[in-house]
Amino acid sequence: MGGDHGPCVTVPSAVEYLRHDHSAHIILVGKPEVITKELDALKVTPNSRLTLYPASEIVGMDEHPAFALRNKKDSSMRVALNLVKKGEAQACISAGNTGALLATSRFVLKTISGIDRPALAVVLPTISGHTYVLDLGANINCTAEHLFQFGIMGATLVSSVENKPNPSIGLLNIGEEDIKGNDVVKQAAELFRNSNLNFYGNIEGDDIYRGTTNVVVCDGFVGNVALKTSEGLAQMLASYLREEFKRSLFSKLAGLVSLPVINAFRRRVDHRRYNGASLLGLRGTVIKSHGSADSFAFHCAIKRAVDEIRGDTLHRLIEHIEVLRHNIEHNVTQPASAK
Repeated sequence: MGGDHGPCVTVPSAVEYLRHDHSAHIILVGKPEVITKELDALKVTPNSRLTLYPASEIVGMDEHPAFALRNKKDSSMRVALNLVKKGEAQACISAGNTGALLATSRFVLKTISGIDRPALAVVLPTISGHTYVLDLGANINCTAEHLFQFGIMGATLVSSVENKPNPSIGLLNIGEEDIKGNDVVKQAAELFRNSNLNFYGNIEGDDIYRGTTNVVVCDGFVGNVALKTSEGLAQMLASYLREEFKRSLFSKLAGLVSLPVINAFRRRVDHRRYNGASLLGLRGTVIKSHGSADSFAFHCAIKRAVDEIRGDTLHRLIEHIEVLRHNIEHNVTQPASAK
């Protein structure tokens, strides 16, 4: 029910996704009369793979997270998360209020043992493919331990979804040298070096799009600024291209000739293909879609949730945390001569 467009985007996306994935089952949570109207327009009726679950309230995009958490216990967001908690759904996908989704998810699902805070992870395109970046805004102020936990979660996500057994991790910093950065980043780097994770070291902002590492770790403030700056740059470049191709008759003809290349370029950098941020660290799978997502973008968010489910990301993360904890406790309890 949430997002800038609501059911007129989410419902068609769900219907279209089920046409391509014949083993998936989607539950549409919200006001039945609104959802049914959208289904009628598509000439689709609920069935064994597309069901409705009623929720009488909607969390507004501008509502304070604490207010939504306290006062809207029958919101579509809360009801969907409860379905995940009860095991009736394996993932929750929402384009609604980000703050409310974070707060409600943490309250309903709780965090995994060994994880202090959930983090938003998003996929970004790179020269060599794509990379996973976290955190993207869920945690503004982080400790070194939080950044280390983000690395664990990001590496587990990549290994489960991409089938990469030992993904590389980079710590976003103002320089590659060990002496660069604030105390938190330096301490986090030390934690990574002393772990069994594949830590590449410090990386800089331009390394994100070079694809230097499979995972990029940063606090939510830095990550969100980097993401929004990237989106703004992409929009500016697209605007510049349109202006230049319209400048003269010759440039218009050149644009027609180069149209196949331009379209291929647009597909490669289309942000909609990367829609769907994973809220990692919870006892359930939660995907946050961009609020302005269209049907294609929300379709991609659904696919991201399904990929995490089929990759068994949640259970792999729990197992990974347990192994790391065991190794840490073993190293601490062993006498120095035995290490």
